[in-house]
Amino acid sequence: MAVSSPSTSTGKIANNGNANYTPALIVLTSLFFMWGFITCLNDILIPHLKAIFELNYTQVMLVQFTFFTAYAIVSLPSGILVEKIGYKTGIIIGLLTAALGTALFYPAAGYRSYGIFLIALFVLASGITLLQVAANPYVAILGKPETASSRLNLSQAFNSLGTTIAPIFGSILILSLAVKGADELAKMSMTDVEAYKLIEASSVQTPYLILTGMLVAIAIIFALFKLPKIEAATQAADNGETVNYDDNHKSAWQYKHLVLGAIAIFVYVGGEVAIGSFLVNYFKELVNMPEAEAGTYVALYWGGAMIGRFFGSITLSGMTDSKKKNIYAALVFGLALVLALYVTKEYLNFTTFSLTGIGKTLTFLALVAVNFIAFNLGKQKPGRTLAILAISAASLVVISMLTNGQFAMWSILAVGLFNSIMFPTIFTLAIAGLGKHTGQGSGILCTAIVGGAIIPVLQGVFADNIGIHHAFILPVLCYIYIAFYGLKGHIPIFITAKA
Repeated sequence: MAVSSPSTSTGKIANNGNANYTPALIVLTSLFFMWGFITCLNDILIPHLKAIFELNYTQVMLVQFTFFTAYAIVSLPSGILVEKIGYKTGIIIGLLTAALGTALFYPAAGYRSYGIFLIALFVLASGITLLQVAANPYVAILGKPETASSRLNLSQAFNSLGTTIAPIFGSILILSLAVKGADELAKMSMTDVEAYKLIEASSVQTPYLILTGMLVAIAIIFALFKLPKIEAATQAADNGETVNYDDNHKSAWQYKHLVLGAIAIFVYVGGEVAIGSFLVNYFKELVNMPEAEAGTYVALYWGGAMIGRFFGSITLSGMTDSKKKNIYAALVFGLALVLALYVTKEYLNFTTFSLTGIGKTLTFLALVAVNFIAFNLGKQKPGRTLAILAISAASLVVISMLTNGQFAMWSILAVGLFNSIMFPTIFTLAIAGLGKHTGQGSGILCTAIVGGAIIPVLQGVFADNIGIHHAFILPVLCYIYIAFYGLKGHIPIFITAKA
């Protein structure tokens, strides 16, 4: 999932000289992978908890509400904390806090308590929020200023790698335990039913204990690792050059494009998370797909974001060597092929076709090609590209709502490809020209991630009242607003303070 917050508010490294920052970048990039992995695992947790606790869609969306509410509550305090204790210590505390959250899944499953699950998710998300606040500045400054953007894109790609692997991991270790139907449970005694429900709940204990161990191990590595120190904040442009801005405004709130950008972040995260949260249940309704298999297909939604980010890094980089661009694009198509073959399992039988005579793998590759074309139509202009991707995403969701079966399923899966660079693009456009207010602007945008808490719950209410198929009208509205921001809303308009 794309919830990390790259910032152009960066610092300089004390006595940097000709130091090699590659080891530090590798360790820091692991954080992007971990919080992407953990965040996306919620999409597998949702159908599992819905079945165990017999929840409706509104109730089970409290998972995302609790998780993303942490961004609204913890973001600004995390920034203050990091300023006092330093970025390295902040990262370590963030990792240990996240580890505490994953460890709380053990008693939550043991007592089969939905309330404890929600508490665990809030603690986990608080740790991840602190990680984001502390880690992003390092990625921006570890290396040459002119390559800062490419480093952020690479870190974002590893975040997407985590969101791609998480559904596969969760499907194998969590959803592989088939949930018995009402008829089967009716034939069992109350004692057996309670015992079975406890077994279902306990299936999350091992995966989250593994995550606890990994988070603690990374925290130890960071404690032993020597990271460079940030001396002072500076403002850098997209090309890494220092830029002087008009800083006569008293607050970041006076920048209209920032305020509109915060709304765009709110609806983007909300729309993306809402779609991902409903996919398992949606596929079950559309094509009667078993939950474990549907969970694996969710990897194509989040994997599509990874593919799109690689395309974005190629088309928006300003690269002029067409031969090199074609080689990179071919490698990305190769990655998409490997991902599709693994998820669809068509490598086991290449004669199996399931979508009007076209194999599932070829269907995904065709959608990837459309995504690549959309990026090229953006002509290396971030606002234009954002608008094209948002319009494409909205159109795909509408198509899914108006159709059924495999066609509706692949239409909604393709949205992931077009979500890809929305977050970093909105973020960059929103903080452009803020100067000394960039830090405040970054905090405002990070707080707006709370959209991931509110919009999925609203979609849950829609799903309970008008059905899951038509509840996707909410993400459509989100993408329409993002298209507006890409076309007009991002243009800097400063609100003059009254005397």
